[in-house]
Amino acid sequence: MTTTTLKPSIHPLSKYIERLEAGEALLTDSPENVKEVVGILKSYGIVLDAYSRNLTYIAEHQFLELFPFFKYFDGEINFKKLLKHWWHDRINFEYAEYCMRTMLWHGGGGLDKFLDSPEFYHLAEKAIQAKFKGNPLMLWLHRLFPEFLPEQIRMFAYYSGLGQFWRVMCNIFLTLSARYDAGEIKRIPEVVEHIKNGLVAAANKPITYSVKIKNEMYEILPKSAGLTFLMDTAVPYVEAVFFRGTAFFGTVSYNAQAQQIPVEQADFTYGALYADPLPIGGAGIPPTQLMQDMRHFLPDYLHEIYRNSCRGEDDLRVQICESFQKAMFCVTTAAIIGLAPYPMDTKNPKEQEANRVYLEGWMDRFLTSRLQEINKPTDRSCHLF
Repeated sequence: MTTTTLKPSIHPLSKYIERLEAGEALLTDSPENVKEVVGILKSYGIVLDAYSRNLTYIAEHQFLELFPFFKYFDGEINFKKLLKHWWHDRINFEYAEYCMRTMLWHGGGGLDKFLDSPEFYHLAEKAIQAKFKGNPLMLWLHRLFPEFLPEQIRMFAYYSGLGQFWRVMCNIFLTLSARYDAGEIKRIPEVVEHIKNGLVAAANKPITYSVKIKNEMYEILPKSAGLTFLMDTAVPYVEAVFFRGTAFFGTVSYNAQAQQIPVEQADFTYGALYADPLPIGGAGIPPTQLMQDMRHFLPDYLHEIYRNSCRGEDDLRVQICESFQKAMFCVTTAAIIGLAPYPMDTKNPKEQEANRVYLEGWMDRFLTSRLQEINKPTDRSCHLF
């Protein structure tokens, strides 16, 4: 355990700062929390595998298609799959697109910056001309509305970028589950360390994207742009999906006069770390789709915990959401530690001070999050009053 020469923090969430400085995590370490976090991340990893493959398929094979009716089929179109799709017996790829659009809207990082650069416009124009060569109507529309198709290509770039990000995270979560099954993971700090090591190992992984048009490859995100996994997809993802998110339809008014939504995007707090689990299951709530997907892949040991709760499986999606938030605070802990200016176990007073300022900045953002709720003892028993 790390000792610090600093005075105790006076921040309202100072106990969480002390935890991080002592090598612990934002989530309390307990056997049940470990079981919940690892179990839900195993299910999430399986879902992310499907999400990642579909996003990559759309980016590479549905590029600038005007009517992508079968974009969720990954190129495997048959009657049986079509029936399952109509019956909604499938993965909800709409949630993956929701996350992609949220990242696109909030922006941030080198990917967002590159997609506004002259180089991107040049590459996008080459792809547009190749895609619609021999199609005078589309080329005329492109001249009439010159920003429309480049904006669509920006979206496809995010399809690809998020797909590549989730591919890495899928592998991290599934290897975590395998290590837990082998008895190697027993504590929450070990979960955080595993995730942090995975993020660090992939930090400089290049993010690139090219499309094949009429047997020729066209670069959209070239390697020369210098985009990498951690700073250009992982950090913007955490910012957009964990913190800011978007207001869910039906829960708040989008009317500007109602003033229920912040004026500035930077003030949004609708992300996974803030969301109330109770609306999960309601119409129009995007995370409902994710929880529905994860319920199909719950490991038996986690499913048993839910079955033995007060309501059993009647509120399964809500219970999954609560476990998922615990897991996301573990992922956030890994990101905080990995991005810290200095190692948390530093003995240098100046470095400790810099880390303290850094952690207090994070705690400011957690003031209205569900950090304190997820650390309350879990009571799965029923009470009449």
